[in-house]
Amino acid sequence: MTFDKIYQYNFPTTIRFGAGASQELSDYLKNQGLTRPLVVTDPVVGELPFLKTILKQLIDKGLSPEVFKDIHKNPVKSDVYKGTEVWDQTNCDCVVGIGGGAALDVARAILLRINHREDLFKYDDLIGGDVYVTNDVPHFVTIPTTSGTGSEVGRSAIISDDETKQKRILFSPKLLAKIVFADPLLTMELPAFITAATGMDALTHNMEAFLAKMPHPICEGIALEGITLIKDSLAKAVNKPDVESRSKMLLGSMMGAIAFQKGLGVVHSLAHPLSSLLDTHHGLANAVNIPYGMEFNIAGFEDKFRRIARTLELKEETGRAVVAYLFELNSQIGIPHKLQEIGVKSEHIETLADLAIADFAHPNNPKPVSREDFKQLYLKAL
Repeated sequence: MTFDKIYQYNFPTTIRFGAGASQELSDYLKNQGLTRPLVVTDPVVGELPFLKTILKQLIDKGLSPEVFKDIHKNPVKSDVYKGTEVWDQTNCDCVVGIGGGAALDVARAILLRINHREDLFKYDDLIGGDVYVTNDVPHFVTIPTTSGTGSEVGRSAIISDDETKQKRILFSPKLLAKIVFADPLLTMELPAFITAATGMDALTHNMEAFLAKMPHPICEGIALEGITLIKDSLAKAVNKPDVESRSKMLLGSMMGAIAFQKGLGVVHSLAHPLSSLLDTHHGLANAVNIPYGMEFNIAGFEDKFRRIARTLELKEETGRAVVAYLFELNSQIGIPHKLQEIGVKSEHIETLADLAIADFAHPNNPKPVSREDFKQLYLKAL
């Protein structure tokens, strides 16, 4: 694979991948007869030069974009309602999500709400709410700007309750983007910290998907290849980025999101409460917790960890070696090893454990996780 051309993949939706792919957006929308895109992004991306270039290209082609960027870094229901109000007031005809996981989750949730106006959390997949997603949704396009969540190829959005901070999942096959423009050039200027945190998020997706208890050999194969791509590129993407390392990270991120249709696990259930309670960046929360969560899972799953170690090309093909690799990788890319270094205090532990046991990810962990297990994992990582 070379990194100076654009490829098209048709799994799980149409993906235009390669340097410069984002420049195809305006012509694509025009060819679809769409003229008034609601561009959903976040406050940071909303001010970056590449977004202004994309908007200018849209305007130059005769389109009339409307930008919504008033969202939190860990999205909440009110963000979605505000964005839907912008849709209602501007007569838009499609939704274009541009950004990382937060922006794409909000874009997807707005997409759902446009023609489904009951309380947003009625559609929570965890309580069977997907059956109420019965109406059509507008045309949806995604453009990722980070290599982390892989939300650009997803069918769900994670949105928190403004008050309780509990995370809910909005899910439907209708919410899959019609097309993804995956342009590694948009990730080139990412700060090292964001590259590191989102990259570890992508690695967590692949590792947890591979280990998740639901049998799914297709997703497991994708997860192992995603681990390979991230192993080969993350440190370089953080410390000395080039188009090749950014391209591999973007592919590895999308593969993680495809693979975790199989499920996630204990690491995400450790991480989600840090985001909802302390507003910790989701990727950073995963990055700090992944060595501890992986260590918890080793016993009884040595064969799976042997395959992960082999994929990482470790000298010792054991779970212990995988954990050591994760600590070393975090050191290489500037991720702390302890939760106290990212603002967690001992008085937070009980509340974090309560939120973790209520989280949706750990039921797919290869082994059961109790509230006491979560408490002890937090204490070990503190």
